[in-house]
Amino acid sequence: MPIELTSYRIEKPDDVNIIFGQSHFIKTVEDLHEALVGSVPGIQFGLAFSEASGDRLVRWSGTDEELIALAQKNVLGIAAGHCFLIMLRNAYPINVLPAVRAVQEVCTIFCATANPTEVILADVGEGRAVLGVVDGYKPLGVETPEQVRARQDLLRRFGYKLGPGSA
Repeated sequence: MPIELTSYRIEKPDDVNIIFGQSHFIKTVEDLHEALVGSVPGIQFGLAFSEASGDRLVRWSGTDEELIALAQKNVLGIAAGHCFLIMLRNAYPINVLPAVRAVQEVCTIFCATANPTEVILADVGEGRAVLGVVDGYKPLGVETPEQVRARQDLLRRFGYKLGPGSA
């Protein structure tokens, strides 16, 4: 059976973060929804999950109609069984990843990012496998001491680290 390598670029607005992963059961949709709303009050998200057997539908949930529609469209385009896509606004993956990982059905998280993302797929005709993702762009160099300080200051300004500049 021939295998065709292909890719799918996830469509999303620049201000949206994504979490893309693989799960194994229809219960995933409700469990991911509960994990997300329990992690960040007021979170805006859309999620979609691709069934690999039975009705083979894209199951979905969320709190934001635009993000729900985008998650559905992207999961249909990826067309790999048992994958899920969460699209986030008003929250960052770092805020919800522990809860997402703790969902019993979650097998793998391929990426959590705001970067442009390309999903690399192997198409075998009746199904597709996710081989990996391209998250963002190639590095341009190594940070300078000034850039190290700027990175550390940014983390403190956001409140992720203690020290000068923390709120």
